[in-house]
Amino acid sequence: MNKKTNRKNILIALGAVASIAATAATINAKKIRDNKKLEELGKLRINYGDKQVYFIGGGLSSLAGASYLIRDCNFKGENIHIYEGLSVFGGSNDASGDEISGFLSRGGRMLNEETYENFWELFSSIPSLELEGKSVTEEILNFDHLHPTHAQGRLIDKHGVIQDVKSMGLNNADRLAVGKLIMTSEESLDEMTIEEWFDDTPHFFESNFWFMWQTTFAFQKWSSIFEFKRYMERMIREVSRIETLEGVTHTPYNQYESIIIPLKAYLDKNGVKFIKDTRVKDLEFKPGEDITVTAIHVENDKGESVIKLNSGDICIMTNGCMTDSTTIGDFSKAPDYNPRVPMSVDLWIKVARKKIGLGNPEPFFMNPDETNWESFTVTCKGNKLIKLIEKFTNNIPGSGGLITFKDSNWLMSIVIPAQPYFKNQPLETTVFWGYGLYTNKKGNYVEKSMRECTGEEILIELLHHLHFDNEINSVMETVVNVIPCLMPFVGAQFQPRKKSDRPKVVPKNSTNFAMIGQFVEVPEDIVFTEEYSVRSARMAIYNLFNIKHKEICKVTPYKRNPKILKNALKALYR
Repeated sequence: MNKKTNRKNILIALGAVASIAATAATINAKKIRDNKKLEELGKLRINYGDKQVYFIGGGLSSLAGASYLIRDCNFKGENIHIYEGLSVFGGSNDASGDEISGFLSRGGRMLNEETYENFWELFSSIPSLELEGKSVTEEILNFDHLHPTHAQGRLIDKHGVIQDVKSMGLNNADRLAVGKLIMTSEESLDEMTIEEWFDDTPHFFESNFWFMWQTTFAFQKWSSIFEFKRYMERMIREVSRIETLEGVTHTPYNQYESIIIPLKAYLDKNGVKFIKDTRVKDLEFKPGEDITVTAIHVENDKGESVIKLNSGDICIMTNGCMTDSTTIGDFSKAPDYNPRVPMSVDLWIKVARKKIGLGNPEPFFMNPDETNWESFTVTCKGNKLIKLIEKFTNNIPGSGGLITFKDSNWLMSIVIPAQPYFKNQPLETTVFWGYGLYTNKKGNYVEKSMRECTGEEILIELLHHLHFDNEINSVMETVVNVIPCLMPFVGAQFQPRKKSDRPKVVPKNSTNFAMIGQFVEVPEDIVFTEEYSVRSARMAIYNLFNIKHKEICKVTPYKRNPKILKNALKALYR
């Protein structure tokens, strides 16, 4: 073939490619226009009249549900009511304090760019309060891309030596057990624990992989193997980067200020009614097989009252909150440990007794000695302590992800976020937080269980694990406060259970009732994530309002991607 013919063929090929691209672009543009028209038609075709929607619980799920009502259903904000038993909205996404009394964040919820499909889609329509013309999704992802994570001090041993975690430390029996788990159906895993699954290969719990996977997601040996399996499948991308935590997506500030505040501002602008300090005590249902809520019993400082639901009204309930019954201490006081049935669970117990198909809260909330762990927030004047940690790990604040002390009796970990972590945090103040999974055990250095310790004693234990013994006095001079936070049910969603113990988002025979949050069943997805809260809310709204012009984002099938599977497999053999 001569050069002229070859050139001609190349031009023909390029022309064909251009033609295909132009056709695809035209089709795509038409599809976008058609979808937009369909969306507008979907919004306009229904007149909801005086229909009311009542959300029970003021966490992320309810706020997301209200947003979907406004955005995708063209529902009037003033007809949406969100009831919260506490004085602040946001559920387990919280933050408070100042540079005088110290800051508090009960913990951080891991975000993930690749798997939070509905979360990013929703927040792409929520305006940023910081960046004019940008969405919250753009604000978070822009910040995260400028502040990538690459942990260099992921695991620390008792000698203060950073461990080489390039090797996962698994043997062939461990790998075989993991592979067998992936191939096993969920239906055969009712009530089984992680420890029971790996009973024949206890070495698994000595591996770097277990220490890193456990502390990244807060698993215990007695957690449900069902949830562990889902995490292995849903978060399979993280297997090959668990030692660096490159998959963690950071928010510019704590998640209350970066996520909840702009979401609530959007709802406030649209007239949504927020009712705080009001506890929902009970629901009344219409007699018969159908699940139809007819009345909501509420209680606040003005006494008890009953909200009667009219025909067509909707009730959507968060059936359990993992941070309910939280107690707080301070530098000189340990938090109380007196776990009681949370108010959100008390309501779930009542409704589950009234109607079939509303789940079973008992496996999740009746064993606080297994579900509790404790976090702590450290506030300092200046950056002495953070600089010492930065020098030790070679990670600047915000880049190190999670630092775990693998030989700690409390299995203590800390996170040094980018500063400032709070919007009202002065430049001369620094903040970080940490947690321990085993609160009933005595410290390695402090002769008390973690839950008996003051904030000062927890910090002393941490400084010894960092082998900053010679710096303790000088560090303590900079400390404003260390606020410990004991959460009796924060691990409840991981408890062993039957698959039927979590109710469906919209139960069978429901006419006007749904349940949302971390304790409902969302096929293929993983609890203890912001995505789970948002996805369950979207499922509830789209089902109850028969939304057809938009689709719920599907769980991305990474576990069926050959390249990602290969990377995960290679990591497990490192």
